Amino acid sequence: MKGTVFGTQGGVYSIHLDSGEVMDASLRGRLKQEARTGDRVVIGDRVEIATRRDGTATIEAVDSRRSQIVRKGLGGRRPKVVAANVDRLVVVASATRPEPRQTLLDRLLVIGEADDLDPVLVMNKIDLVETPPSAPCPEQEGEEAVHSRLIRLYRGIGYSVYETSALTGDGMPELESVLCSGTSALIGPSGVGKSTLLNAVQPGLGLKTGELSHKKGRGRHTTVSARMIPLDCGGLVADTPGFSDVGVWGVDQRELEGCFPDFHPFRGECQFRGCTHLHEPNCGVQAALNRSEVDGARFESYRGMVQEGPGPSPGSPQGS
Repeated sequence: MKGTVFGTQGGVYSIHLDSGEVMDASLRGRLKQEARTGDRVVIGDRVEIATRRDGTATIEAVDSRRSQIVRKGLGGRRPKVVAANVDRLVVVASATRPEPRQTLLDRLLVIGEADDLDPVLVMNKIDLVETPPSAPCPEQEGEEAVHSRLIRLYRGIGYSVYETSALTGDGMPELESVLCSGTSALIGPSGVGKSTLLNAVQPGLGLKTGELSHKKGRGRHTTVSARMIPLDCGGLVADTPGFSDVGVWGVDQRELEGCFPDFHPFRGECQFRGCTHLHEPNCGVQAALNRSEVDGARFESYRGMVQEGPGPSPGSPQGS
């Protein structure tokens, strides 16, 4: 029997069979020994299962993945596959509470680019930074400037950016049209409202939501493990736990510059083939940076990822 992994918990996998049934299954012993990037089985994987005489089920085979979202795991020594066989990466940030961090957004967008997905950005909670009738306080002005600058920046690069509010409904029809087509992975830090957005897209879904920590201003985890959520409109959404930092896995410097679309118009102006854009003379990207045609913070994100390196190769013990 064939099916798709919709959830994982303690070595038990929830499989939605092509027949429409839902069945829990464990992983067959020999599959645990196979070399595979990150976890052996993740949400979105297509699997083949068999049932035993006692009624229990085992995963007998896992299909090759047509796509996967990979980031560095804890400690940076192993890859962490977040989801498999998705069509797009939906990066969710909040306009405020917590304030968007460009470094994190750049890394998430690079992960989407590196995995040949269609990355889009959702700037949520825009209702919290709308200009009030009276003059805003300096703190509100600063918050609004950050999210507005990032929206202009990423739209200027060519990314689709959706401004949403689950409270007011702003931008929700546009987001719903994205999520109702194919399979999307929702990814972003805790507290930005991923579960709240899904509850708004499909009323009655009943996903748990949480408040920010008043002490640290950070979101609390409400999604504790990744899960695949079918929407009534026909789309599938991989809902993932939030995190405060992320490392890019398995992308070397040459591949990395290709994940920055804003560098592309200027790479042909570099004097040297294979220019890293960090120290070579007559570099087209550096010249564009000096002319403010490349965003300075974006360039620093690129520099930081180059210096971190791609991690162990996929064929090494740490990469399997």
